[in-house]
Amino acid sequence: MDLFGESLNWETKLKPILKKYKDKKHPLEYKNTYQLLIIVVLSAQDSDANINNVAPALFEKFPTLNSLSKTDLDTFLPYITKVRNHGTKANWLLEIAKTIKNDKDIPLTMSGLTALKGVGRKSANVILRETHQPAEGIIADLHVIRVAPRIGIVKESKDGNKIEKDLMQVLPKNVWSEIGMAISFLGREICRPKPKCEECLLTDICLYYNTKVLHN
Repeated sequence: MDLFGESLNWETKLKPILKKYKDKKHPLEYKNTYQLLIIVVLSAQDSDANINNVAPALFEKFPTLNSLSKTDLDTFLPYITKVRNHGTKANWLLEIAKTIKNDKDIPLTMSGLTALKGVGRKSANVILRETHQPAEGIIADLHVIRVAPRIGIVKESKDGNKIEKDLMQVLPKNVWSEIGMAISFLGREICRPKPKCEECLLTDICLYYNTKVLHN
């Protein structure tokens, strides 16, 4: 059985997790597109739980992009000191705020989002999915980077952009919006670094399970 490439109908094979996680909201907690943009930038190389703890006080002080655009680094920084790489991220966010100024002008396209400081393809894909825009790619966060090769959908790589590109070649566009987050949730809940294979919905098609677990 060829577990790589287009010879397998991956859309059908992945239906159990597409169904289980369909439309499930991202673990980052936000109330509008402005908040989503800010916390997605803050969450790079940090945990969603940590960002969710920091966010309420931050958004109470700076409720809109416009309010953020009028502040300075010394005023802003104390609100995100517990965030990893907070100095760099503070500069990115202040630049974003001063560039866009108003919440209604936040771009909701891949090109518009990735033109902003601190927003790569992964972050842009999250924002597009959460705001129900047409998918222009597939979310490839650290969970997807671990889990997608383990299942056998793509070959292993530490490069999220390569994993995303490979997934886009194998999976039809109609599942792009949901499949990245579905694989991510599977990775968060079941396919951990030490996987709980006995709880997984995909053992019948999983490369790791069928080559390593069954033969041990």
